[in-house]
Amino acid sequence: MDILAICLWSLCLLLLLAVLSFIVLCCYVKYMHVKYDYIPGPPRDSFLLGHAALIQKMTEQQKNPHDMFLQWMEKYGPVVRINAMHIVLIFISSPEAVKELLTTSKYSKDPQTYSKMFHLFGVRFLGTGLVSSLDYYHWHKQRRIMDPAFNRSYLISLMGTFNEVAEHLMEKLEEKADGKTQVSMYNMFARVTLDVITKAAFGMDYSSLDDVQNPFPRAVFLIMKGMLEQFRRPYMKILPKYKQFVQEVKDSVILLRRTGQECIRQRKNAMQKGEEVPQDILTQILKSAELEESIDEEAMVDNFVTFFIAGHETTANQLSSTLMELTRQPEILTRLQAEVDCFVGEKKNLEYEDLRKLQYMSQVLKESLRMYPPIPGTSRTLENSMMLEGIRVPANTTIVFNSYAMGRMEKFFSDPLTFNPDRFAPDAPKPYYCYIPFSLGPRSCIGQAFSQMEAKVILAKLLQRYEFEYVSGQSYEIMDAGTLKPRDGVQCTIKPRTNKYFS
Repeated sequence: MDILAICLWSLCLLLLLAVLSFIVLCCYVKYMHVKYDYIPGPPRDSFLLGHAALIQKMTEQQKNPHDMFLQWMEKYGPVVRINAMHIVLIFISSPEAVKELLTTSKYSKDPQTYSKMFHLFGVRFLGTGLVSSLDYYHWHKQRRIMDPAFNRSYLISLMGTFNEVAEHLMEKLEEKADGKTQVSMYNMFARVTLDVITKAAFGMDYSSLDDVQNPFPRAVFLIMKGMLEQFRRPYMKILPKYKQFVQEVKDSVILLRRTGQECIRQRKNAMQKGEEVPQDILTQILKSAELEESIDEEAMVDNFVTFFIAGHETTANQLSSTLMELTRQPEILTRLQAEVDCFVGEKKNLEYEDLRKLQYMSQVLKESLRMYPPIPGTSRTLENSMMLEGIRVPANTTIVFNSYAMGRMEKFFSDPLTFNPDRFAPDAPKPYYCYIPFSLGPRSCIGQAFSQMEAKVILAKLLQRYEFEYVSGQSYEIMDAGTLKPRDGVQCTIKPRTNKYFS
């Protein structure tokens, strides 16, 4: 009887604590409403969840919530409040704010966002790598050490790798180029860019183009989806119905981290033996550990995973979106093919100077990033209150810069939903702090030159040899799966170009 009484009292106490916790949460949410409701924003769908349920519903339906953010920003102005329970995000579409907050090191990355990348469902993920590090001085040391792996001379030396792996893609596509076989070009781009980054950055030769059982493409897909879900549904790790998915995500992170540990140890042994090693990203990761005592093996693995994922996912998405758009832009495609024919001709091995001549291709890739940026935005934290577009934003507020929305706003780009590469022509006016696919300032993407060189080599070879037809029944819509990518995978039929090289 005493035991039963104790159990009942314990249950009552737990229920009381739960009720009190809920009341405290509701009070805090109300406080946040009072604190921020003077800032323009859409009506909340519910007192407690704010806009979170609507955003989650769109994600589950494979719709793009950034289109909704764009509508809100156009309706409510350059400073827009969005609520998610106790969290308030302020979306900014102000070039002056972009210039002020992104181009200096004064404003730190938002800990509310980037600290969640340290672990993924309890397993160490990006840790203190270049993307997720919040300590500016720690980040700056790492960035300075990593810079040589991305300088112009070293990138030029990678042209052989770019050509070799891209040529292998051409061979795989040749097997399917009968004009009938449906090919997911997103899947092919994901595999070729994975092979490029693993070979160029880490000296690995996994050839996922040959091995359909290669676990890494699926691992990266699961990790990106898991990261998105961790942001939007952090509670899912404790719900039984998500147990299998959460475990698959954790296993994928473990696979990448174990692979990184193995690569780091092998390269470290080679360096200790005095063997000649490439001055690639992996070598620079080891050098960063030598020059900064606080970097242990786990921290080195953080950067391995960071570059492994970022080094191929974003480029694959960009190439997929670009090809998707070209299939419905015959005039742009013809002009692009003419440029490739003129400056590349029958070459199988492109040189760096060839890439520099492909000016129109640069414009096409930039326009693709305007309309379909793989990374939809970035965020910063205001440590002190600040006037933005005439509205005082409180201290300790998360500021979000949505590159997808800003790239599609009429006030920044005329006829913004029209794919027009000429808006990036050399003599065209430059966008004023509203085009930020790689972010801006000291924490802009270190690999942007790498990715655009790689994209040019792959796209030039594709246009040199093949014609693509978009399979009917697909949409041209974009989905948010951690990064922005074509929803239907860019299913195409392929055939050789007639009366052209390699036909």
